Amino acid sequence: MKSDQNTQPFIPPLLGLFFGILAVSSASVLIRFAQQGAPSLAVATYRLTLATLLLAPLALSRHKDEIRKLSLRKWLALALSGLFLAFHFATWITSLEYTSIASSVVLVTTAPLWVSVFSPLILREKLPPAILGGLAVALTGGMIVGISQACTVSSAGLTCPPFATFIGGRAFGGNLLALAGAFLSGAYLMVGRKVRAEMSLVPYVFLVYGFASIFLLVMSGVTATPLFGFSPQIYLWFVLLALVPQLLGHTSFNWALRYLSAAYVSIALLGEPVGTVILAFLLLKESPTVLELAGGVLILTGIYLASLAESRRAAQINIGG
Repeated sequence: MKSDQNTQPFIPPLLGLFFGILAVSSASVLIRFAQQGAPSLAVATYRLTLATLLLAPLALSRHKDEIRKLSLRKWLALALSGLFLAFHFATWITSLEYTSIASSVVLVTTAPLWVSVFSPLILREKLPPAILGGLAVALTGGMIVGISQACTVSSAGLTCPPFATFIGGRAFGGNLLALAGAFLSGAYLMVGRKVRAEMSLVPYVFLVYGFASIFLLVMSGVTATPLFGFSPQIYLWFVLLALVPQLLGHTSFNWALRYLSAAYVSIALLGEPVGTVILAFLLLKESPTVLELAGGVLILTGIYLASLAESRRAAQINIGG
């Protein structure tokens, strides 16, 4: 008998994940707008708090029985997932205040690497060589997209700033925050892979986002981060962050975790920089550089290779189930 975890839904998981990536790709642009008038921690806090409030009516009216019957083990796992998510956003968004976008992107794109290392140990999900190959290709593309904002291509070749620029002074602290954000993102996905298989989507994301918002509110209080007094336009960016990259984007990832491995979902997230480049071109009139285009091709190639391996893995599980 097949488990619910491996039963395929009406919408193909890969297609749902694709739309999730498109939604999350708007995050960088929206965060850039919001940071013009609000601290980074306030941006993260509003993103998760508003998403939780928007989910509350549906979760509490249709899934209160499921929530009421949750075991202590699941409550603790949900709180741990929310904790990882809260610190992921707090560290990643804050890193942009101290280091360059290029450095932050390079380090944050290491999240799939952490998942590939720990997933076999924690989730007992053996990663096929093809997925690891796709990971390597996609990571290479992500790094190229990252350095593209600091390096230039000309007739003289590739020109990049000294390595000390990436690790020196305030940038070093920002780089550490970005790296921490990558690790925390991987941990969030791995915990979600384990718990999500045993819960419906709406109560799961409602409780995880809820715990994350509580932790972020506590962090804001401890650091005396202002949460009020912003312009109406800033609040509009907060709402859009909660609706698009969080509710549509992250919720799609959590939905896909029921059917796809955490390693593959994390690799697919590397498609976010590609979507961000496209949105930056459409909304901010920022034309992609040669390096961004080259990196984007590698990212999409890596995701495609990993998706083929993931499809074969899922087919074998279903046949074996």
